[in-house]
Amino acid sequence: MQRVMLTVAYDGTHYHGWQIQPGRTTIEGVLNECLSGLLSEKTAVIGASRTDSGVHALGNVAVFDTCARIPAKKFSYALNQRLPEDIRIRGSREVPPSFHPRKTSSIKTYEYRILNEEFPDPVKRLYSYFTYRALDEERMRLAAAYLVGEHDFASFCSAGAQTDTTVRTIYACQVVRKGTEIVIRISGSGFLYNMVRIIAGTLMEVGKGNLAPEAMEGILKAVDRRAAGPTAPPKGLILLSYRFPELEEGTGKTTFS
Repeated sequence: MQRVMLTVAYDGTHYHGWQIQPGRTTIEGVLNECLSGLLSEKTAVIGASRTDSGVHALGNVAVFDTCARIPAKKFSYALNQRLPEDIRIRGSREVPPSFHPRKTSSIKTYEYRILNEEFPDPVKRLYSYFTYRALDEERMRLAAAYLVGEHDFASFCSAGAQTDTTVRTIYACQVVRKGTEIVIRISGSGFLYNMVRIIAGTLMEVGKGNLAPEAMEGILKAVDRRAAGPTAPPKGLILLSYRFPELEEGTGKTTFS
């Protein structure tokens, strides 16, 4: 028996999120179907992140167990011949049998992309949130700095989340303008339900001048969802990568994506 880890990229536009849902097409469901067909036995993956409907990924992670003699690194090639064009395996490798992507310390990185110009761009419509309202990225950058560190992020968590604690650690939160596109990149130990999208929505309120950058400190202390800004739409969100320090030990690698 070997446990294989897949790095999965996908365009989430036409999927109802990652997690299997009855009667709906999901990323997990398609992966399970393709793996089961490849291995001629029912196979199910364990995903690291259950992304929402419409959210994209370049580096989500999933594992599965198999007795097949196919070398772990060959699964990416075999699966890509079966998967639809909007899902691709970017890498596959064997990991220890005890490795579980949701029960292992990790560094997770997201990007939220905002198109900030006078008119929408049809080419970018599926992969960024459009607003014609002028955004001040310097104000957004100042506000983002308050999020770095260990905090109770209850103000940035949607109702209905199933979690033992709303305390999380953010390692970096950057706001960068590239022409008419503003990119929010955030890395942390983990994220609450809709946390990145609520952060993006709140930072946009700061960028519009509706909130002062220093208001972010009070929003955190409030530990109340009503204190933060709106939840930004899913299409601007991309799960960039996961790092698992325990898998990197002794390899000399600094990232895994």
